[in-house]
Amino acid sequence: MSLAFMYITNQPEVARLAEQNGVDLIFVDLELNGKEERQGHLDTVISRHSMHDVSRIRSVLKHAMLLVRINPIHAGSRFEINEAIFRGADMLMLPYYKTVDEVATFIEMVDGRVKVCLLCETKEAVTCMPDVLRLRGIDSIHIGLNDLHLSYGQTFLFEPLTTGLVESIVTRIRATGIPYGFGGIARIGEGRVPAERIIPEHVRLGSSCVILSRSFCHIGHAIKVSSQQAQTFQEGVWRIRAYEQQLESMPVEWFEQNRMRLIEEVQAITSEIRQEKGMLS
Repeated sequence: MSLAFMYITNQPEVARLAEQNGVDLIFVDLELNGKEERQGHLDTVISRHSMHDVSRIRSVLKHAMLLVRINPIHAGSRFEINEAIFRGADMLMLPYYKTVDEVATFIEMVDGRVKVCLLCETKEAVTCMPDVLRLRGIDSIHIGLNDLHLSYGQTFLFEPLTTGLVESIVTRIRATGIPYGFGGIARIGEGRVPAERIIPEHVRLGSSCVILSRSFCHIGHAIKVSSQQAQTFQEGVWRIRAYEQQLESMPVEWFEQNRMRLIEEVQAITSEIRQEKGMLS
């Protein structure tokens, strides 16, 4: 089964391009509360999307789902949820939750009007997962590796995948039948850990969804997508789909060997990062 793709953008031209190339969920990211403090020191994009962007993206989509990540539960959550739904969201994502009550509040506020996706990305979210999974009204769960590795005091983004943490989380989710995914991937052959090392882990762990990184189509502040950028996006998706087909014929032993290689590579990168930090401090 092919992975569903998410792509984060607030630019209609990019959203249209992504949809045309088989991206299943276009992702408008409204989350700002606390994010700068948590991730400001990392090489990650902190989106500055607005509620108006929800309407702009809705207007160009024909069949891809519109996913909107709201802020963690706060005093303005009900207004934010109602507004995102009014503007055309098909699914809302709750980030950075730490308690069952926060999830229950979110589900109650959505009230079945659109699909509910939880973003499991804190140590507390992992701890309360068994109780969260007893709630009704959860349509999917995504495991966010950026904040998760920070929450556990780890050094590198993909450490939760190699320590067995992600596997322990998905084992619990799988028993409920709720679809789940984790993290993001760069284009084939790119990224500090290449996509061809990560995709087999999605297959092995039964993941159904992944975020495509900004390397697929990063147009900065431009309004139009160039023909070169469109070709880059198209080729990037095509190469992942072709790789997924190759994996269908691979034996179980191959996936285990890939997992072991991934652990070695992540450990090497983690050591490099720690050395660099030691030199800088």
